[in-house]
Amino acid sequence: MDRPGGAVPVVEVQQVHRRYGATEALAGVSCSVASGQIVGLLGPNGAGKTTLMKILTGLLAPTRGRAWINGHDVLTEPLQARRQLGWLPEGAPLYEEMTVIGLLRFVARARGLRTAETALALDRVASATGLIPRLHQRIGTLSRGFRQRVGLAQALIHAPPILILDEPTTGLDPNQVIEIRELVRAVGETRTVLLSTHVLSEVQAVCDRVLILHQGRLVADDTTERITDAARGTVCTLGLGPGKVHAPRERIISQLGGIEGVGAVHPLAQHDGVHRFEVHADRDVRAELFRWAVAHGHVLVELTSVKQTLEEVFHRLTEAA
Repeated sequence: MDRPGGAVPVVEVQQVHRRYGATEALAGVSCSVASGQIVGLLGPNGAGKTTLMKILTGLLAPTRGRAWINGHDVLTEPLQARRQLGWLPEGAPLYEEMTVIGLLRFVARARGLRTAETALALDRVASATGLIPRLHQRIGTLSRGFRQRVGLAQALIHAPPILILDEPTTGLDPNQVIEIRELVRAVGETRTVLLSTHVLSEVQAVCDRVLILHQGRLVADDTTERITDAARGTVCTLGLGPGKVHAPRERIISQLGGIEGVGAVHPLAQHDGVHRFEVHADRDVRAELFRWAVAHGHVLVELTSVKQTLEEVFHRLTEAA
């Protein structure tokens, strides 16, 4: 493995590209995941999430670039890399005619577990995923929520250090979504989890960190708190009360727009004689707004920096160019 030394992340991607004909699904994605993290791979449909996961699991080769799982190159050491992984594809494709216990035994054998190991592994994953009452039920008769539990159990049967989940709550009802999220949090206490989703609340509920993909490119990589904090100060709410100087709103908007760093200025509803404005800027301009209000004789009754939600940041990062 010819790459720089230092600590090896459990998942690492370097300049990965993937083309489907003329379409570039991934365009130079680089990222890494440390041991013990629950990381959300977030992006709109078609952003490249599933393509990246298929490359990490060895189901798809990159057009260009490299990826490692626990130090094993997914192209040159595919078997060693796959042994480190538990993989749950979107929709949890399962053999519907099999019973839960039959499927889990089958997967355990395919993973190379011996008979004694299989019995212990079955007890472990059935208990962890709440499947003990359903072990002898045919998979085709299970609800979608329990089918997803079976999918999670088969991904965990060989006790992998890394779990990769593609859209784990798609198609589930609200109660089932909560149950699967709780399961993911629980299994994430003892292993690394990388899950893809286009549901923002899922990332906030489960993940320590988020990677945002858009049009095959990584546009954000940090904790959800830091991503939203980075947007803090780009939107300010300014409230001006009646004062000695009372300019028309249009003039105020024009003056505010002339402050360095300020982009758009939007008037908000007037209440109790207070004129309120939403000020968008490329940085925190509260000091400049304060000085402007004093210089123009306005009574400043409100000046707040609005922290953008993850939804707002996501929209800004992934809106069409």
